Amino acid sequence: MPSQHGVLNIGIVGLGIAGASMIPAILKHPKVRLAAAATRNKERLEKFAKDYNAETYYSIEDLCKSPSIDAVYIATPTELHTEHVRIAAEAKKHIIVEKPLSVSLEDADHMIEIAEKNGVQLIVGHSHSFEPPIQKMGEIIESGELGKVVMIHNWYYNDWIYRPRTPEELKTELGGGVTYRQGSHQFDIIRLLGGGMIRSIRAVTGVLDDSRPTEGNHTVFLEFEDGAAATAVYNGYDHFHTTELTFDIGEGGPLTKSNVYAQSRRMIKETKSQADEVALKIASGYGGKRSKNYKDSEKNHPFFGLTVVSCEKGDIRQHPEGLIVYGEDEKYIVPISKEETGRMNVIDELYKAVIEGEKPVHDGRWAKANLEVCIKAIQSSKERKELYLDYQVPVKEKVKNTI
Repeated sequence: MPSQHGVLNIGIVGLGIAGASMIPAILKHPKVRLAAAATRNKERLEKFAKDYNAETYYSIEDLCKSPSIDAVYIATPTELHTEHVRIAAEAKKHIIVEKPLSVSLEDADHMIEIAEKNGVQLIVGHSHSFEPPIQKMGEIIESGELGKVVMIHNWYYNDWIYRPRTPEELKTELGGGVTYRQGSHQFDIIRLLGGGMIRSIRAVTGVLDDSRPTEGNHTVFLEFEDGAAATAVYNGYDHFHTTELTFDIGEGGPLTKSNVYAQSRRMIKETKSQADEVALKIASGYGGKRSKNYKDSEKNHPFFGLTVVSCEKGDIRQHPEGLIVYGEDEKYIVPISKEETGRMNVIDELYKAVIEGEKPVHDGRWAKANLEVCIKAIQSSKERKELYLDYQVPVKEKVKNTI
């Protein structure tokens, strides 16, 4: 049961980039407390204990034994998600798990089943569909003021494949590569805005660098049951960057540096060994020399590439202040508070599910449907044909800002 006064105590499992980036959102929520962390990295644990006066553990098993922890945020590698969700669920801890949910649909089924069996909430995030501009797009769509959705597009060009990577991030069979890791964000945005029910998929993926042997780009065409169409285009090979089209604002919200072109490719080429690359990755995690200061970063809404929604009576895209709506009679800006963040909404969705009994959108079945799109995209490319989807689920409730 949650702590007194309705406060939810959360422990973070894994203090890499994902775990570190969620800390400010947990701290900002008035009814959530950052209570613990687990990682094998001794230096990170010591810093975390000093910074937050919180419990620290070297394993998820030990963290989940703590009676003071109500929920866990699992920010560990994808191939560990199934086992870590099992441990947390059997300890009766509510769960947020990083995307993608798992590597296979069978594992996803096991995770959903064990969470339901133990009566705990299972939510998947951080998904960029939680971001306030995407949520606001959903509100406008649902209002009907622009008519029915006919097209949704998300195009993202960046340096993903050449950022410092651990070995499993470059192995498709372990959930690595842009189609699993980043397509999961794109498909989630598209499915949320389109209502969730994708009918079919046709995709082409590419591995363009043998030294990084996993998908580094994809072009995906999606058709919804109601006839709406969508494309998800991703290229992580560090040539053109979509920030040139998104007001110089990138994925985390910061303004793009002027020397961004080929910076990551040059850095990786200068790295002497896989161990050195892993060290660079570790240095980007909590307390590392290359870690971002998420708390003090520029306050801009993040652009996960270029997202454009076309309805019968107008188009919508992001703007630094919120959204631009291109209506039939006028073009206007819809301002959105910059105090809200997608990560805050992830935490709030868990809180409302646990404390208020509100059914979450991003539950296990939603995440399984998203994983199905990732898997079928890779399969479609290999087989060079359109494939139909079997496990899609509709958006369960009104899309809205939650904070």
